[in-house]
Amino acid sequence: MKEWLEKLFANEKMAEFLRYCIVGGIAVVIHYGLYLLLNQWINVNVAYTIGYVISVCCHLWLTFRFTFRTEVSAMRIGGYLFCNGVNYLLHMLFLNLFLWLGMSEQWAPIPVYCLVVPINFILVRTAFKKLK
Repeated sequence: MKEWLEKLFANEKMAEFLRYCIVGGIAVVIHYGLYLLLNQWINVNVAYTIGYVISVCCHLWLTFRFTFRTEVSAMRIGGYLFCNGVNYLLHMLFLNLFLWLGMSEQWAPIPVYCLVVPINFILVRTAFKKLK
């Protein structure tokens, strides 16, 4: 098992992707957990947005320190925030589409994550690699 993990992490692009999956998983758990909690008392879109903003803050810090292991810079933060602005719009579009199609408020975020997380990886990776 240890040899398999060493081989897997030896490829830097694969290791980066795996680290992103770990960080993304943490962000999804934070976002979804807060959404489920807040959705009991407030509007679905407001609950989703609050969960998203808090998870993005955690994701930003972990992305700099763990995923891409890059230096913090204003350009990278700006690129990250732009990518997550686009990501937020996609989240809201798909969330409301799945709700409109009749999916329950509890389960609608699940397919949203499946669609949007890979797109966000590409956007954020591009921003972190291209911007200094």
